[in-house]
Amino acid sequence: MASQDWLDKDFYKVLGVSKDVSPEELKKVYRKLARKYHPDSNPGDAKAEATFKEITEAHSVLSDPAQRAEYDQIRAMGSGARFTAGGPGGGFDDAFRGGPYGGGGGFPRGAGFEDILGGMFGNGNFGRSSGGFRGWGGPSKGQDVVSTVVVDFFEALHGDTMTLQLPSGNSVKVKIPAGVADGQKIRIRGKGHASPDGGEPGDVVLTVTVGKHPVFERDGLNVRLVVPVTFTEAVLGATIEVPTVEGDTVRLKVAPGTPSGRILRVKGRGVKTAKGHGDLLAEVMVAVPSHLDAEATKALQEFAAKAPKDDPRAEILQRGRR
Repeated sequence: MASQDWLDKDFYKVLGVSKDVSPEELKKVYRKLARKYHPDSNPGDAKAEATFKEITEAHSVLSDPAQRAEYDQIRAMGSGARFTAGGPGGGFDDAFRGGPYGGGGGFPRGAGFEDILGGMFGNGNFGRSSGGFRGWGGPSKGQDVVSTVVVDFFEALHGDTMTLQLPSGNSVKVKIPAGVADGQKIRIRGKGHASPDGGEPGDVVLTVTVGKHPVFERDGLNVRLVVPVTFTEAVLGATIEVPTVEGDTVRLKVAPGTPSGRILRVKGRGVKTAKGHGDLLAEVMVAVPSHLDAEATKALQEFAAKAPKDDPRAEILQRGRR
């Protein structure tokens, strides 16, 4: 874990949220910022790219309950737990200043050395754990590499394998599983930074950003699209063709009198994952012509004269009254 690095970074400030932000609000804020600063939205803007990396790192830590708890604990120590090269044994720079160890605040009297270290690192049995740092409880794991991978809509639906360039200059193949969702994390074991003391290397943790599609929109395991139909098709009924995410088309029956907003469902033609298959949801939108010639206008007026005189707004007028 990047304990020293985390001391210098205020992830809450980076995202502009409070320390008690809920997971739902955190996700909402991150998505808004990611869209704003994403490299695809700011081509050639190095500052936007740097900001995007900062908010991605912040979200990666704060969205993981275990990492967030560890981060909050480390930050709560403030500058008092910084490791320094100077001083006897490499020492703790400010942790023992103050109170019984040098005047001022500091740790309470009567606290043993292991108690102090245990309180700082969340392990009351420090020195006998499997983590620790050099000379205390065995070698430590290397730092994770946290990054973002951008995939297009169909790559996310069907899965893909891509090559990721690591900060070290090495590259690693990443398997994008079929049905991966926007914001989902992919962990690649053992491909992160090397351990400083002979332990196992860290991991690569990727946050997936899924690109938008001009026709399809994902809704859980379902895929939605809006299907325009003509006024005549909506009134008289019709059989229409709509595209699917597999690349083919399906035929749907529009019943006579179908209004805008009605959903036509095609079973099993949505997102397909190991956990299940979604549906294709086609939302009907009645397309109103923007211009009619004289003959069509006359025909429509004749239709209006013969059409039922029911007021389609009668119900909302009635319910809208106090």
